[in-house]
Amino acid sequence: MNGSSAPSHDPPAREALVIDSVPGLVAILAPSGEVDDVNTRIIEYCGLPLEAMKHWGTNGIVHAEDVPRIVPAFTHAIATGLPYDFEARIRRFDGTYRWFQVRGHPLSDVDGCIARWYVLLTDIDDLKRAQEELGREHAFLATVQQLSATGGFYWWPPTGKVFWSEQVYRIFEIDPAAPLTTELRQSRIHPDDLPAHREAVQRAIAEARDFEYDLRLLMPDQSVKYVHALAQATRDADGSLLYVGAVQDVTQRRLSELALSKVRSEFARIARVTTLSALTASIAHEVNQPLSGVVTNASTCLRMLGADPPNIEGARETARRTIRDGNRASEVITRLRALYSGMEAKLAPVDLNEAAREVLALFLSELQRQGVVVRTEFAEHLAPVMGDRVQLQQVVLNLLRNASDAMSSVDDRPRELLVKTELDERDAVRLSVRDVGVGFEPDAADKLFGLFYTTKVDGMGMGLSVSRSIIERHRGRLWAAPNDGPGATFSFSVPCGPEAPSVLHAGDTKVSWRTD
Repeated sequence: MNGSSAPSHDPPAREALVIDSVPGLVAILAPSGEVDDVNTRIIEYCGLPLEAMKHWGTNGIVHAEDVPRIVPAFTHAIATGLPYDFEARIRRFDGTYRWFQVRGHPLSDVDGCIARWYVLLTDIDDLKRAQEELGREHAFLATVQQLSATGGFYWWPPTGKVFWSEQVYRIFEIDPAAPLTTELRQSRIHPDDLPAHREAVQRAIAEARDFEYDLRLLMPDQSVKYVHALAQATRDADGSLLYVGAVQDVTQRRLSELALSKVRSEFARIARVTTLSALTASIAHEVNQPLSGVVTNASTCLRMLGADPPNIEGARETARRTIRDGNRASEVITRLRALYSGMEAKLAPVDLNEAAREVLALFLSELQRQGVVVRTEFAEHLAPVMGDRVQLQQVVLNLLRNASDAMSSVDDRPRELLVKTELDERDAVRLSVRDVGVGFEPDAADKLFGLFYTTKVDGMGMGLSVSRSIIERHRGRLWAAPNDGPGATFSFSVPCGPEAPSVLHAGDTKVSWRTD
């Protein structure tokens, strides 16, 4: 067969015809394991005669790196008569090695002795390379997930089945070998967030739409992790609801955000306190006016009651004015305490016109002492903005004070200051403070809002930086522009409408649902 001399145990011609018709590489071995015959396909593939096939372990037909691995397995199979199955690289006629799956199966005679071995070699090189590429991609994905602290998951709501990637197990600090039960998963969720988590799960099952999710995990050592998850609703091959998503450990980012928020709040408080000295005259004026009224009205009331006959009606009216002036003094103190304390932000609808008028009332005497003439152009029927009234008033106060300081050296023109409100083009409310002071160079516009940047001899460089951070937390923007004439205009714009700024505090759990 194939031009070779047939040994005494040469297979019948019909058998040779059969193995030649097999669409694969086939070899027939003697009971000792020696190559007895091969089909035409092996001869064509290797480009070698049958005699060369007998020395496959030493002549390079099998890759040298694979020989030490497969020879022991082959020898053990020949000695025991057990089938064998291994992978090896076989050299093609052009010198290229390709991976093959080599399967050997013995054929026994009527006495139970092995008469010959049939060996089938199947080309699996493309599959092997695909597996290697898949393995590299899997390793790459695992590395990326570990570096980004992000893991993936599958969730089948109808059955409750969940699949986690290795990184999700790391984030939750759960042994991958442990059964991933609902109880085990929920044991890691912070008790305060567990009710919201369960509600979100029920909504996901009922509504079958994409969602994003924030919650805290409570680890066995009582440390807290912050995680962010997002999932996309889809259908599997059977049409069942399937969520494909990712979980990211955002603990460091959240802790940094909380620390930064705390620092910003402290800067804001410091900035408020540093303006207290400049407002001393205004405070004294604001408090002194109603207190003087209280004293005057009380004296008048005593005179009316001491008259003969007593003027009861006049005394009653004077007492009412006394109460009014006392309430005015109380309101002034309340506003000042709110402005200079470290009170937490309270979100509510704010009328910027009214808020600006209150600040002007506080700062008016100081502006008058500096020779500043104030004009206002407040838009009528201005929509309210959602925000913290005290923080927005602090921004207005900082802008007024900066404008006054910018005009302190102006002597050749009136020191005019304009406070203006208007509806911004982007469905927002804008407040502007325009002065006729020394102004600034156009290339310095960005530096003005930098922390600790100041042009004042006694300035701390925090007012505008803190003001910008306040406005940005209100989803707005703060900017400055030189005037066409002398001076500059500082403006901020914040959205109007019912939506509050999106601020998530440390203990909050947030789920947002998307319909896009």
